[in-house]
Amino acid sequence: MYSTVIYVLLYNNFLFMAEVSEFKLLSTIDSPADLRKLKPEQLEQVSKELRQYIIEVLSENPGHFGSSLGSVELTVALHYVLNTPYDKIVWDVGHQAYGHKILTGRRKEFKTLRKFGGISGFPNPQESEYDAFIAGHASNSISAALGMAIASRLKNEKRQVVAVIGDGSMTGGLAFEGLNNTSSAPNDLLIILNDNNMAIDRPVGGLSQSLVKITTSQTYNKIRFKLYNFLRKRGIIREQGKGIILRFNNSLKAFLTKQHNVFEGFNIRYFGPIDGHDINGLIKVLEDIKDMKGPKLLHIRTIKGKGFEPAENDAIAWHAPGKFNPETGERMVVRSKDEPQLYQDVFGHTLVELAKQNDRIVGITPAMPTGCSMTFLMKEMPERAFDVGIAEGHAITFSAGLAKEGMLPFCNIYSSFMQRAYDNIIHDAALQNLDMVLCLDRAGLVGEDGATHHGALDLAYLRCIPNVTVASPLNEIDLRNLMYTGSQPGNGVFAIRYPRGKGELKDWERPFEILPVGKGRKLKDGKDVAVISIGPIGNIAKEAIEKAKTAGVDAAHYDIIYLKPLDEELLHEIGKNYHRVITVENGTIQGGLGTAVMEFMSANGYSPEIKRIGIPDKFIPHGAIPELYKICGMDADSIFEQIIV
Repeated sequence: MYSTVIYVLLYNNFLFMAEVSEFKLLSTIDSPADLRKLKPEQLEQVSKELRQYIIEVLSENPGHFGSSLGSVELTVALHYVLNTPYDKIVWDVGHQAYGHKILTGRRKEFKTLRKFGGISGFPNPQESEYDAFIAGHASNSISAALGMAIASRLKNEKRQVVAVIGDGSMTGGLAFEGLNNTSSAPNDLLIILNDNNMAIDRPVGGLSQSLVKITTSQTYNKIRFKLYNFLRKRGIIREQGKGIILRFNNSLKAFLTKQHNVFEGFNIRYFGPIDGHDINGLIKVLEDIKDMKGPKLLHIRTIKGKGFEPAENDAIAWHAPGKFNPETGERMVVRSKDEPQLYQDVFGHTLVELAKQNDRIVGITPAMPTGCSMTFLMKEMPERAFDVGIAEGHAITFSAGLAKEGMLPFCNIYSSFMQRAYDNIIHDAALQNLDMVLCLDRAGLVGEDGATHHGALDLAYLRCIPNVTVASPLNEIDLRNLMYTGSQPGNGVFAIRYPRGKGELKDWERPFEILPVGKGRKLKDGKDVAVISIGPIGNIAKEAIEKAKTAGVDAAHYDIIYLKPLDEELLHEIGKNYHRVITVENGTIQGGLGTAVMEFMSANGYSPEIKRIGIPDKFIPHGAIPELYKICGMDADSIFEQIIV
């Protein structure tokens, strides 16, 4: 016993010494206060160690890779210059924030990233006081940070608030709404645009770089205000107030640089672009502008995947690469070619097949062509596939415009992202009863991305909308057939939801068949209890039903297929013949399949005992899918227990 304890102590001490040796500076940083004790000349080494630590951990414990590598120097500079956590950094999305987590007391816990019970892959105020705002979806940082900045002003707090937006988030409509509002109320918000080759502004040369040093210096700003006052006193400038000062500043800069940009059009002082990997340059600029009055935007240029050559060369593949060899860059392939396809790939291949048969079909996705496999159509028919950027609402209304003029859009949006386009679905698509197919990828529990990405709500929020059909396939063959069914004229808004990950079948490429709208099917007869499921989780229900039979309970199994319209003939059969009914869905039990079945039974005078199995009325944390199914009572063993009660 004692020898074991001594061994563990020696082993842990060895690990500690190894960390200290490999990460000499990083291992001393348990908070930004520790970082701020270092000399400026040490920060480049801190950045190198931070980047290496991210590479080593993510090679074994996969996560979002390239974005956080690109934001390392920015992260170090912000925490060095600002007094965090009193000063607030609002990260957009959170893919950029791994370095932030490591520097804010979670270095050791970083190895638990995205694991059940470990730290989240995204900023979360419940996890750390340094996480100013939750950030799982894009484009919300400016609006949230503006609210914080104005709140601080109203409370007379001398607090710095910074919004860090990047990784494509500036394409979202909410970002522009935030920009538009930023100049409408007094605030000192600093927005940092982390531009990793998004082409928001054209590249500029040495003149602009040198101008940045001038415009961010105290000398330049003294000259600027002196010149303004000189012109105002002589009646050349007659307007008063902050707005004219800002317009004067932007006009002066535009005169010197011979260019203008959209941010200055919003009356936001613009600085940049500057090199986002020059740690000392970043610190100097941040020190110069952080105390300036009024809203301002610093535009930095970074390289996604910076410091890891394979990621720099292929940013798309290395956004979230899975496990890899940190020495060679070789990615570990965990899926055999003989395994079933991913649902997203079934969608992608089927869309190409349908598009070849029907020249009205077009594909639309908001910045997720690889994630949803719209890339297959983009390769085969580039003129009929559209990536609209991180703009879910626009994706739906753009699709509605296409549909209004006779095209047949297949609009693919992750389930949790579709929530951002809810109004557009109602007013721009359903209200006009337009023929279009909504494909909700990542429906249900998605795993390690956690609460911000679980597609838990779509069944509930779609079934209440008129002119919307809601369906979910049991397997890949059904997905193909639902896509084919949805492509038929006169179906209106046809929503198909399916999960992340691989399917059930290897031989899914079969001839198309219509799945009649509003018709389910009986998969198995039984006399003791009726199990009604929707979607691929029905396959887990199958396991439980088979196990229950060995325990002496004979359960019938119905695959409803369509949540809306419901198969009323099938439900009448169940209501007349069963005293016990169990519903199973990979979605919230509030308002989903179970609720629909209860409403039907009550409305038609049936009174079976109904047990609803699904995602409970709370936000589910991150973790592996089997772990999450278990805590929600959606795994085969838990369903079995409910069947044999």
